[in-house]
Amino acid sequence: MISGARFATIDEARRRAARRLPAPVYRAILAGTEQGLTLADNTAAFRELGFVPRAAGRPAARDLATTILGQPVALPVICSPAGVQAVHPDGEVAVARAAAARGTALGLSSFASKPLAEVVAANPRTFFQVCWDGGRDAMSWQLDRARAAGAAGLILTLDWSFAHRRDQGSPRLPERMSLGELARQAPAGLRRPRWLAGYARSGRLPALTVPNLARPGEAAPAFFTAYARWHDTAPPSWDDVAWLGQEWGGPVMLKGIGRPDDARRAVDAGMTAVSVSNHGGNNLDGTPAAIRLLPAVAEVVGGQAEVLLDGGIRRGSDVVKALALGAGAVMIGRPYLWGLAAGGQAGVERVLDILRDGIDATLLALGHSAAAALTPADLLIPPAFAV
Repeated sequence: MISGARFATIDEARRRAARRLPAPVYRAILAGTEQGLTLADNTAAFRELGFVPRAAGRPAARDLATTILGQPVALPVICSPAGVQAVHPDGEVAVARAAAARGTALGLSSFASKPLAEVVAANPRTFFQVCWDGGRDAMSWQLDRARAAGAAGLILTLDWSFAHRRDQGSPRLPERMSLGELARQAPAGLRRPRWLAGYARSGRLPALTVPNLARPGEAAPAFFTAYARWHDTAPPSWDDVAWLGQEWGGPVMLKGIGRPDDARRAVDAGMTAVSVSNHGGNNLDGTPAAIRLLPAVAEVVGGQAEVLLDGGIRRGSDVVKALALGAGAVMIGRPYLWGLAAGGQAGVERVLDILRDGIDATLLALGHSAAAALTPADLLIPPAFAV
């Protein structure tokens, strides 16, 4: 195993990422918005839940395979979309290869630094994440591009509030890597020579443009240029959501659901799946942990759409808790970015291995041969566990 991928837990991967990445890059991954209340609750809520294990009659083997948006996966974990992965020169392509090597899928952000077609070539089980940017005409060409590139499905993100202020301060993120910007960033980069050497070997600078949002005949826009365009687009209606699903004609996950009534509307709009998510605490601060909102959403969906949980997963037992409360699978963000920073593709593979092994061990202890058999009765749920 590559030395950077020799870590035993995801928190160890985080510590290695902190030692390897320039401070602004690491802080951009770690921080939540405003006070960080939601960021903290995403992980704290899992610690409130316990297990009720079985002593005998345990299965000799466990089956972790499932299906997400029509794609068979070897474990109920996929990599969530995350924009501009400057933690490693190979970025999203390394993540795609790692997910493929471990038999699972990934979501690719429309704000990614690598072209969709290149990522799909590395892993055909790639779901392209889109935001409502520019209205129906502009969305149509995004869908055409996703089809041409071979995306297996869409992840539609709608609930972004553009809340970005952080009490602990926000790292300076440049628009482009000009010579002047390189000079400003040099002190932070020089303190992390291994990260700098990785980019030097690759022969390219950290990508701060977003090729998947280049409009026909235009060059790839800078991240914040595209972000401003998205920010200035009028929010979509539920009719727009239904239109997009019909226009795409394939599986669509609506990401960012927290309210049961929104989950019901998503089902009515024809969504294949919903993801209970608060964007890792990087959206509206004060939103409860995603795991607290999951049971009510799963109940109202009632098997009419797939339900995923995104937020706070740090170990395989967290995955099992989410599955017991109604999720069919989970999405991870920071864990695989930490693995990518620590060891590139091998680091992401190691993160997925840690989660897979933890899921398997927890299912064994609970006496289940498959995740589908999990129920809330497998958990010790305190009375205070609520929104």
